Amino acid sequence: MRATTGDAAALAAAVVRDGDAAFEPRRWTMFVILLVGAFLPPLDFFIVNVALPSIRGELGASSSAEQLVIASYAALYAVTLTTGGRLGDLFGRGRVFFLGLIGFAAASTLCGFAWSPWVLIAGRTLQGVTAAVMAPQALASVQAIFPEREKPIALSIYGAVFGLAAVVGQALGGVLIALDILGLGWRAIFLINLPVAMLVLLFGLPLLKETRARDARRLDLGGMALSMLTLGALLVPLIEGREAGWPLWSWLSLAGAPLLAWLFWRYETRLARAGGAPLLDPRALQAPGLGHALLIALLFYSIGSFFQLFSIYLQDALRVTALQAGLVFLPFGAGFLLGPLSTPLLRRLFGAYVNPIGMGLEVVGLLGLAGLIAATLTGLHPAPMPLATLLFVVGFGQGLALPTLMAMVTGRVAPVFSGMIAGIASSTLQVSTALSVAVIGGIFYEVQGARSDPAAITQALIVAVLCIAFCLTGGVALSLTLVRRAPPPHNEAEARV
Repeated sequence: MRATTGDAAALAAAVVRDGDAAFEPRRWTMFVILLVGAFLPPLDFFIVNVALPSIRGELGASSSAEQLVIASYAALYAVTLTTGGRLGDLFGRGRVFFLGLIGFAAASTLCGFAWSPWVLIAGRTLQGVTAAVMAPQALASVQAIFPEREKPIALSIYGAVFGLAAVVGQALGGVLIALDILGLGWRAIFLINLPVAMLVLLFGLPLLKETRARDARRLDLGGMALSMLTLGALLVPLIEGREAGWPLWSWLSLAGAPLLAWLFWRYETRLARAGGAPLLDPRALQAPGLGHALLIALLFYSIGSFFQLFSIYLQDALRVTALQAGLVFLPFGAGFLLGPLSTPLLRRLFGAYVNPIGMGLEVVGLLGLAGLIAATLTGLHPAPMPLATLLFVVGFGQGLALPTLMAMVTGRVAPVFSGMIAGIASSTLQVSTALSVAVIGGIFYEVQGARSDPAAITQALIVAVLCIAFCLTGGVALSLTLVRRAPPPHNEAEARV
């Protein structure tokens, strides 16, 4: 955009380069529009959990299909997230945001009108891809359109959106199913995205100004394809193999996953040596302690399967409605919303120990929850106040640990790698969710067996919750080990969640 000497107003509003964006007068309005892209992906993760029993009843979905409804979304979101950020850098964040939003709406339509479990899984896969194209544009635009003094406020709001999605998601899913709008039932949880997308397009297209990176990195399509194949080779047999009786293809797929991972690593190494822009630059992983930090991130979202399995327990064992099940999750969402807001104060009190403290609270809450459910007579509801308190503790611990975990990861690399590692850390959390649904969900269904009575479901849930607590305990131990080491050379980095 050019401006003449007398065109001072236009000059003040110009957004051409990242550094010039501080003068954009409508930046907060633009930010609100972009926040939809940050809000919808976690909302659609949480909102679907309470709908699974209804989906199973109408479409006849098997337990493995239920797992794939969750895991396919998380896995494709994970492997596409970094590429989505680069697309915005290359072609303009506003343009890519709207394309991602339109794609997300189309994928939601496919989910809403799905006539079989596999059509729904295909729609969820497309939702994951398009969400990963849309979501990174909001965070990237914070850096592009806000002056330095306003960035901390914008980033705090951005982080709180995830907590808000956790609060709204479960409850909204229950409300929409209970209202049964136009007889849609569970389909409304997907179709609700359509009017939201149309409103954002209507008001956003005239307001959102284009920004892009000065030195955008090229797309690593080969790396993305190999990462998808590796994750697919690992997840599909873990989910489908149990129900199919562990046929030969499932073992061959699991055996091929390490080979595909090695090919991915070799490809990325060669691309980096050739001066390209790999999805995962091997040089960044040489930072001291980074491997441990990423392993903590992998263990951290082992709780990803909890929402699905606890919803099944509430609706199939306790016979509560979808609306009641959604409302039960509200204390967790409230804790997850308050956790990040408490992080600055607790960091002043406990320093780097906030991360293991947060994950430790999750462990305490989950162990207490397993004990409460075990002490409750089969088929009866656990005492409401202890249940709400324990769910709040789990949510608060997760909300407390998440921003400090991101800082722990990104703070261990040189600034030149911080953007890439932030994307890798976010992707690792989504991979953790997919693996949790596959592995811990598989354990749940294995313990439950062919039975569907309340006692079998309750026993399976207790075992699954203990497995999640065990994984998080490993994360606490690794986090304490990392904190006790010398601080990383770049630990001034802040969380970018």
